[in-house]
Amino acid sequence: MSFVVELSPTAEADLERLFDFLIDRAETSDDLDRAQAAIDAIRATVQHRLAITPFSFRKAAQNPAQRELIIPFGSTGYVALYEIVSMSKVVVLALRHQREEDYH
Repeated sequence: MSFVVELSPTAEADLERLFDFLIDRAETSDDLDRAQAAIDAIRATVQHRLAITPFSFRKAAQNPAQRELIIPFGSTGYVALYEIVSMSKVVVLALRHQREEDYH
C-alpha cells in the first residue's frame, strides 16, 4: 500500500525559509549547491519514506495521527511534522532544522 504525500502551505513556506537561511549563510558556490541539495534531500526523503511507512516514525504530542520524521543531512538534519489523515494520505504540516527550538 502506498500513501499520497502532500506538503501543507506551511510546510512549503518552511522549505523556503530553510533555503533562504542556507543561502544567506553561503560563502562559496559549493555552499549554494549544498543549500539546494538539502532542500532536495528533504523533499525526496519525505516523499519516499512517508509514502511507504508513515506509521513507523515517532509519535508527536498527544495526537497519535501526528508523527515526526527525522531527515539526516550532513552532521545534523531536519524534522518533518506530519499527520496521517487517512489510510491513503499523509500531510506534512511543518519542517524545521534539528537545532531549531521547535516548530514556529
